[in-house]
Amino acid sequence: MPSVFPWTKATEIPEATASREQRAKKRSSTATLKTTRKEKQKRLVSEQDLPFAAEEIVELPEETLCESVGSSNELNLCTVEVQTTISIVNDMVDSSTQSYQSKERFSYSDFVTDDKGIHYFTGLETFDKFLFVLNTLGPAANCLRYLYGAVSLNVTDQFFLVLIKLRQYIPNFQLSRMFGISTSEVYNIFFTWVRFMSLQWREISIWPSQDVVRFYSPTDFTSKFPTTRVIIDGTECPIKRPKMPSAQQSTFSTYKNRNTVKAVIGSTPGGLLSYVSPAFGGSTSDRQIVERSGLNIMCNSGDSVMADKGFNVEDLFLPYNISLNIPTFFRKKNRMTSETVRKDKKISSKRIHIERIIGLGKTYKILKNCMNSTETMLSGDIIFVCYMLCNFRSGIVSRNA
Repeated sequence: MPSVFPWTKATEIPEATASREQRAKKRSSTATLKTTRKEKQKRLVSEQDLPFAAEEIVELPEETLCESVGSSNELNLCTVEVQTTISIVNDMVDSSTQSYQSKERFSYSDFVTDDKGIHYFTGLETFDKFLFVLNTLGPAANCLRYLYGAVSLNVTDQFFLVLIKLRQYIPNFQLSRMFGISTSEVYNIFFTWVRFMSLQWREISIWPSQDVVRFYSPTDFTSKFPTTRVIIDGTECPIKRPKMPSAQQSTFSTYKNRNTVKAVIGSTPGGLLSYVSPAFGGSTSDRQIVERSGLNIMCNSGDSVMADKGFNVEDLFLPYNISLNIPTFFRKKNRMTSETVRKDKKISSKRIHIERIIGLGKTYKILKNCMNSTETMLSGDIIFVCYMLCNFRSGIVSRNA
């Protein structure tokens, strides 16, 4: 209902009420201005990607905010202070970025005097041995034809990267950040160098003669098994399950209960790695690998081969007058004679050397972790390169073993 008419007398507002209303309007305008300023400061700070909050950059006292109402000069002064603070923070960010970019990349030169570091990352005991292994690859390492074009790293850093990948099995993304290159370039270097190292070292005959084997054979070994030419054993490396069902079937190992690749490793009685077979699927038996490897042709007449019970290949070596020293099969007998037990103990005590050498090769973690599809394609070369690197390390079989 209307309540204001021409004859209605105007009600006078008390002075106290009017002053309260003015003070309330002033406080609301001050709070609105303060909120607006903080939001503007936060927006400016976020545009510059500052690592700390805007309230920590500019914190104006409340008196200044209150007094700045209606004063354009003081507002301009506050704006100048904000801009000055933002420029200082920008200089801090730029300097930190420049210091990060100027930081040196991971390189072999950082380990010239750090033998423990070079041993941790490459498996080689000293930096001099690291350079020696690189020199065994010859001058061809300086003119490689890479799989996907040229690379930016120098030759020594490329070799260092490959050994780190083999030894520690660091992901390609992490290696790319360590060396300051792209992930695709890491893959390009690793694929090319593993193939190159395998081809170069396969040209070297690591199969020693019969006289050399006997000369470096330990004394106790020579007295008990003087004709031993090589000690062999199988090793398996896990891989990721292939997509093709036929590949899954050929690589599945009932012994490991997973998909693997298998190879036969051979060493002399003195601990020198002298034989590495090609890589086969995990379902391949030890007999099949020996039969396809031609190991019986490599030995001379009168030699003997020491192996585990799984290598029932005596009929393969017999036509070449090569004997096989393996532990005796029980074959449904109730008991074994004491002479047979002593003989088996002697064989086991000497055959353990190949187990130790295989364990030394497994210190390269790429052989213990699941290889992806690309690494599975190179599994034969990877296994050969890792065990060849063991030949450059100090011997683990003593002279009196």
